[in-house]
Amino acid sequence: MRGRSARDMDAGERRLFRRNQVRQMKKKLSPTTSPLPKFQSDRDAAEYFERHSVAGVWDRLPEAPSAKPSAPLARKIRDRHASVKSPISLRLAPEQIAAAKHIAAAKSVGYQTQLRMWIAEGIRREANRA
Repeated sequence: MRGRSARDMDAGERRLFRRNQVRQMKKKLSPTTSPLPKFQSDRDAAEYFERHSVAGVWDRLPEAPSAKPSAPLARKIRDRHASVKSPISLRLAPEQIAAAKHIAAAKSVGYQTQLRMWIAEGIRREANRA
């Protein structure tokens, strides 16, 4: 497999190649050894990463354990995925879309999510008035 690019491999070969790469990386890494220092606080970590890059040690970082959500959180996630959203067409002026994108970016959410939140808020407000 050496010397071949990913484009030259079929899907099965790529999976096998990636699986072998992961195995080799796991052999190289000890789960208890990290090339990064231990931090006493989040502030210490933030200060360290403001001055240092992990680019040079990225391949030597231990693999993070898989996250498993708590049962109530998993139930909420399942319920949320079960409630399907229906696509609609809504015509907005370009300035409105630009403003929504700008506000949403400042809040670190997608602009469509921001628009849905505004609509939900307006519906709640109007339902309370009725």
